[in-house]
Amino acid sequence: MSGHSKFSNIKHKKEKADAQKGKAFTKLGRELAVAIKEGGPDPNVNGKLRDVIAKCKSNNMPNETIQRSIKKAAGEDSSIVYEAITYEGYGPGGIAVIVEALTDNKNRTAANVRHAFSKNGGNMGTTGCVSYMFDKKGQIFVEKSDAIDEDELMMQVLDFGAEDFNPEDDEAFEILTTVEDFSSVREQMEEAGIPIMSAEVSMIPQNTADVDDTTAEQFEKMLDALDEDDDVQNVWHNLA
Repeated sequence: MSGHSKFSNIKHKKEKADAQKGKAFTKLGRELAVAIKEGGPDPNVNGKLRDVIAKCKSNNMPNETIQRSIKKAAGEDSSIVYEAITYEGYGPGGIAVIVEALTDNKNRTAANVRHAFSKNGGNMGTTGCVSYMFDKKGQIFVEKSDAIDEDELMMQVLDFGAEDFNPEDDEAFEILTTVEDFSSVREQMEEAGIPIMSAEVSMIPQNTADVDDTTAEQFEKMLDALDEDDDVQNVWHNLA
């Protein structure tokens, strides 16, 4: 994992999701349900729902599946309530890790996440133990191609309200926004016909950690264990 570009890490996540579409779509359906619970089933008035729908599309979730999930969530028994919980800790080699979950059973989720940490050389810590090492930002990737002019794209996204434009990744341009401006920037990019590969609010590490290959492989097993848990929505880390 050491030396991978940011976009390679995103692609790695997407490829794993593609290999397990059923599980990935279940997790995205849960995010849709939470967004609908908070703001209703109409994406025209529910900005959070629009963001989740865009995330679903970037993960190759068919429109029919998205609409079916929205209808299901809008009609679900109100007794089904998912709670957002964040866990923090260290993976093998001192890698800082943040786990975001949506659960209807906090005890089950906490036990599963703790087991994933401890079984793979990590330690789950207290709230705030690593989050200070990360910045919460909107993160949008646009794949590099001959059809996209770097300077023109940079001027466009900065004009749309982006905070930063990073062309240093070998495979993609990275656009960063504030959390507040994320939806607006993403929607303006879509309207302008800019092909977005990935767009979500992310925890961006302020500094990255390098570990040896053996430790990286052990950490990969920890990530796999977390990905297998239906309650776990996102895992952020500072491994380079």
